[in-house]
Amino acid sequence: MILSQKLNGFHLILGSASPRRKELLAGLDIPFTILVKKTDEQVDASLAKEDIPLAIAEQKFLALESDLKNDDFLITADTLVLCHEHIMGKPKTIAEAKEMIQFLSGKTHKVITGVCIGTKERHTSFRDVAEVTFTMISDEDISYYVEKYAPLDKAGAYGVQEWIGYVGIEKIVGSYYTVMGLPVQKLYEEILRF
Repeated sequence: MILSQKLNGFHLILGSASPRRKELLAGLDIPFTILVKKTDEQVDASLAKEDIPLAIAEQKFLALESDLKNDDFLITADTLVLCHEHIMGKPKTIAEAKEMIQFLSGKTHKVITGVCIGTKERHTSFRDVAEVTFTMISDEDISYYVEKYAPLDKAGAYGVQEWIGYVGIEKIVGSYYTVMGLPVQKLYEEILRF
């Protein structure tokens, strides 16, 4: 496989605790380990909203950079939901999760995932954007989802791969995997280019 040849001699590290990113990276058939360090995820207020996930992915990379060995190759990422210029991160409560999904109901929003990749010597970043259109979702369906699933660890309070995605998503323009949290096709290309 081309990617395993490209990474020959390197130890791949995913700098994320996200089970979805872990699942997606595992799909590339390359062994990796997980290394996570807490960051404050604060960004410059003057930054364009579309650039926030990229800045946070870079922040996560820099937080781990000093822990890297010469043969380590690190991947970090961050995902943001943007609807009518409202940034929607991870909800703090079930009530907030319900409000977020009610706000997204019947609208098209952007999901932006920023990714930073590299070694101790150098790194590069990229982002990918997908547009997601939700149908009108009933309050009963929203309540069912937030009470049965775990939306508090997801930007925009939903997982595209979960029940709400099955019944509520009318259309996706762009990569499904970007919405899930890691644009693996673009990641594959960027690692080969690196």
